[in-house]
Amino acid sequence: MSWAAAAWLMLGGSTVLLFIGLPVAFSFLVINLVGAWIWLGGEPGLMQLTRNSVNSVMSFALTPIPLFVLMGEVLFHTGLAVKVIDGIERLIRQVPGRLAVVAVVAGTVFSAISGSTIATTAMLGSLMVPVMLARGYHPTIATGPVMAIGAVDMLIPPSALTVLLGSLSGISISKLLLGGVMPGLILSLAFVGYIIVRVKLTPGLAPNSHVERHAGLERFKPFLVYVVPLVSIFGVVVGAMAAGWGTPTESAALGAFATVLLAMAYRALTWRILLDSLKGTVAISAMILFIIVGATTFAQILSFSGASNGLAEAITGAGLPPWAVVAGMMLMLIFLGIFVDQVSMMMITLPIFMPVVTALNVDLIWFGVLFLICMQLGLLLPPHGLLLMTMKGVAPREVTMLHIFQAVVPYVAMSLILLALVFFFPKVATWLPQLFG
Repeated sequence: MSWAAAAWLMLGGSTVLLFIGLPVAFSFLVINLVGAWIWLGGEPGLMQLTRNSVNSVMSFALTPIPLFVLMGEVLFHTGLAVKVIDGIERLIRQVPGRLAVVAVVAGTVFSAISGSTIATTAMLGSLMVPVMLARGYHPTIATGPVMAIGAVDMLIPPSALTVLLGSLSGISISKLLLGGVMPGLILSLAFVGYIIVRVKLTPGLAPNSHVERHAGLERFKPFLVYVVPLVSIFGVVVGAMAAGWGTPTESAALGAFATVLLAMAYRALTWRILLDSLKGTVAISAMILFIIVGATTFAQILSFSGASNGLAEAITGAGLPPWAVVAGMMLMLIFLGIFVDQVSMMMITLPIFMPVVTALNVDLIWFGVLFLICMQLGLLLPPHGLLLMTMKGVAPREVTMLHIFQAVVPYVAMSLILLALVFFFPKVATWLPQLFG
């Protein structure tokens, strides 16, 4: 069988199965079984597939994933997230669209201490959107910032999906985690600026409401007691990696340990909450690891069939400059983001993309951050963006899908501008990893 036929069977087959609704892991399991039977030699090939599957999840590089997930689970189950919102809300007084600004700032803080985009969006959506609607905020200005800042969670460490991308692509996980910090913060600042300008131009979107005044220490107490110690976890994780004191796994372990210690110090951690947090961590981590099994073996079979090398040679042999090839890849990722989830995007494209970018000597950290921004965009793109569905699930009934689609448009535009910024000015993504390289 030619490499082109193999590529059509493997890539086309997996895409069809995803579109008909089969879960990601099972879609790739089916294709992997077919591929192993054809190219690895029947029954011996299936045995080899089993051995490869076991080896794929025995990598030490994957251990930050459950640790990052545990940090978020403890944060949300203990209710410390509500304390963070209160601490930030007391500091931000009379600015246009105040509660929407609070949502963005609080979401940025959660991004620095939680590795789950869905958890951030669900928590902020259920807590803040009803309050904003009750105070007369338009549904678009109430829901848009929450969804947008939930997507930024993917860029700012700790991020389980960043670890997964680094593991599947072979890009340095620690440098990839550091590379997402600056783009993530730039996007958060852009969101705050947009909300203030938008509400200034159209005050009816977010009417001024009474702000409870807190004098002296009472205003700063929740911020100092809850926000500063929790944000210090971000300092522990990123600082340990940046200074070279620990690997991503060791830094994640320090972060998880610090999160549990803080929850105990606040007397918010009970045995029941700890058990619920561990159960949630096991469920999410098992799902991710099962997906990794499918992704890794899929890439191996694709390579063994000759499809990976054939596609890579066809692309590099076209004579296009590296920037044009990378731009084409980004367009493909944005298109895929309309239809499939982020893990599927990685599984479908990385086996093809990585041999090409390696052959073209493209900066892997720059490429990895571009890939992350495209996946972040996919969370927000109508009609199937995961955070759009999450918001619809937690928002009050008066918020329609049309409101949600309208709300997300300006934030998608800002994310596209960020993608262009990083594309034309790679230092935005590579400066921090190089500084601590």
